[in-house]
Amino acid sequence: MQKLPLIAHSAFDTTIAWRKGTPVLVEQFLTDVAYLAAALPAGKHVLNVCRDRYHFAVGFAAAMVSNKVSLLPPTHTPEMVQQLQAFAADVFCLHDNKECDIALPKFSFPVTPENTSKPHASQTPLSEIPLIDTRQLAAIVFTSGSTGTPLPHKKSWGSLVRNVQAQAEQLGLDTDTDYTILGTIPPQHMYGFESTVLLALQSGNALSNEQPFYPADIAGALTDIAGEVILVSTPLHLRLLLDAEIELPKLAMVLSATAPLSNALAHKVEASLKTSLIEIYGSTETGQIATRHTTKTEEWRLFPNVRLIARDARFWADGGHIEVAVPLNDVIEPLDHERFLLQGRMQDIINIAGKRSSLANLNHHLNSISGVIDGAFFMPDELSHDHVTRLCACVVAPKLTAAQILNELRIRIDPVFLPRPLLFVESLPRNSTGKLPRNALQKLISQHMRPNVAE
Repeated sequence: MQKLPLIAHSAFDTTIAWRKGTPVLVEQFLTDVAYLAAALPAGKHVLNVCRDRYHFAVGFAAAMVSNKVSLLPPTHTPEMVQQLQAFAADVFCLHDNKECDIALPKFSFPVTPENTSKPHASQTPLSEIPLIDTRQLAAIVFTSGSTGTPLPHKKSWGSLVRNVQAQAEQLGLDTDTDYTILGTIPPQHMYGFESTVLLALQSGNALSNEQPFYPADIAGALTDIAGEVILVSTPLHLRLLLDAEIELPKLAMVLSATAPLSNALAHKVEASLKTSLIEIYGSTETGQIATRHTTKTEEWRLFPNVRLIARDARFWADGGHIEVAVPLNDVIEPLDHERFLLQGRMQDIINIAGKRSSLANLNHHLNSISGVIDGAFFMPDELSHDHVTRLCACVVAPKLTAAQILNELRIRIDPVFLPRPLLFVESLPRNSTGKLPRNALQKLISQHMRPNVAE
């Protein structure tokens, strides 16, 4: 039976987190974990919705030492919560929000975890870092199934640890340097879970409890942290940050995922923030499996021991931390055993009048137009009355006209892919990680269809 430590920190007096500008030592973290583990309800499954990233990390660790399983659904809508309860009848909600209205048995995170020096009646203090069986089921993450029912994907402790250890190696995190990881995305999202929580815990570094969204909040959170900082973010958050033109402390590195990052934005991030930007590729099913330094290459490099296998007209990811081969939903062009190019998502490939492109490619060109703050193409499900599929697009560009945008697009893309209609909107309905759900975009388009659109 192989076991791996709950955290990779070697000493109890090292910093594992920053909360409100104050360092939290490993000793305090383990005390908080022991206290919470002893107090948690009896249910086997935990829906951890803690907003404070430190609370989330303590909650996840307490679940691990209690042999409980953390459930990570894509949303917390009432329908999703009902589906979780149908999946695991004993699930309870761990939260740190007095206004939490999730319809599950609720357990509130201790209001003052800093004061847990007063042990719980059944608490056994953690005098050493716990070892967890690599086969222990640590989390179940969910993807939206084609029928609307969420599909579960099990993650063992060994798989999660191997994944973020490979990430640390791929990123070249210097073991002699103490980093703090600040994320603009929630820890409940697979990207946030891996890159803002597990990466810190399993690389001997620290996490910030903050989840800043607005540029001023990001700047404030950065100034509260001493030492080298890695910013984990998304293209949406990075674009807003640069547009605000706020002076920021020096960053050790910026990570980006959840949506394609244009080369122009990547160059702007590195020039403005004076740091390196690394993109991460992966999925809920596989976890993260590759990275690229976007300003230097279009090629993605796989994590150690992960390989791509051609099967059934698509590619599958296998090896490394991936315990069961997983089909990829992207069009892959392999270059060798460890490098590949992305050509877009399989469902995003479009064919009009015999000409082929992808929504990702079209969105890239739309968002590269100077003056476009955000934009997205949309391919309707049904054919129009004349049996010619018409692409449409939504754009946030208050200083541009439809004619200006269409003229710029004509230079960049084939005319058959020009959007008809082109709708001007105040914002796109992106979620907290910057993703744009198709149904949300479809609803927005239906609400904004009106005569004054560009044809």
